[in-house]
Amino acid sequence: MFNPQWLRSFAMVAQTGSFTQAADQLGLTQAAVSQHIRHLEDSLGSLLIRRPRAVELTPAGKVLLDYCADMEAANDRLRAQLSSHADSGVVGLITPGSIGLFLYPRLLDLQGKTPGLIIRHRFAPDAESLESVLQNRFDVGLVSLKPDDPRLTASPFSEEPLELVYPANECVHGWDDLQRIGFCDHPDGKAMASRLLSRHYPGNPGVSTLPCRGFSNQVSLMLEPVARGFGFTVIPRYARQAFARQEQIRVLDCHAPVIDRLWLIHRSEWPLSPRVTRVVDYLRTQVPAAV
Repeated sequence: MFNPQWLRSFAMVAQTGSFTQAADQLGLTQAAVSQHIRHLEDSLGSLLIRRPRAVELTPAGKVLLDYCADMEAANDRLRAQLSSHADSGVVGLITPGSIGLFLYPRLLDLQGKTPGLIIRHRFAPDAESLESVLQNRFDVGLVSLKPDDPRLTASPFSEEPLELVYPANECVHGWDDLQRIGFCDHPDGKAMASRLLSRHYPGNPGVSTLPCRGFSNQVSLMLEPVARGFGFTVIPRYARQAFARQEQIRVLDCHAPVIDRLWLIHRSEWPLSPRVTRVVDYLRTQVPAAV
């Protein structure tokens, strides 16, 4: 790695075309600027062609000037990341797919109103979210189970009921209707269905006895077969709310709902930056608070 002052001297000489002007701009002596260029040329070869009224870059000099621009851009990114400003920089958020479908468009709304803010979002299960926040790959995460790792701070974020969703042209009154319609599965489908159905239909023979009409591991597509009439499914409410064609589905009125709490997590050893705090505060306005 080259001395940053040498690179600044070279870039200023290339910009002004003059050692004298470069020295004036940098507050250095012309001898100091010349020495910086000589150090670089000792390592990289000829960088400048000295002419009476100006200097000209050699091919190696043009490559080094591009490198200087890359380094300056990297420095700008670093300053932005460490900035105390709440309206600029990158914020990384990792969430389960269901609430992620609901939150991501709203995060884009916030980014649209705050041009200096950059949102980086990822869908992930709890285990990946925990690891990503612990390894500082994301600033904050949402998980469905409160972690007991002392390196993480967890605070209640929102609550999300499970919903039994079926085709709009069907009627569901009892277990026989579910048997007739069939089940559309997803990675957490059977577990979610077992929890909800055991409460709504006590003594039922189990979701595994229902005919399976399909499977999808994409949270944004889990209601597609339901809307087309292929079967019912059980999903979190935020995933259902994010589905575009609400008129093609119905939600069963469950008098004994199953409600999961979502937890906001971040590293406990240091406070959230102002920009992350701003995003978190905004997200809390978009969802019902956990009780």
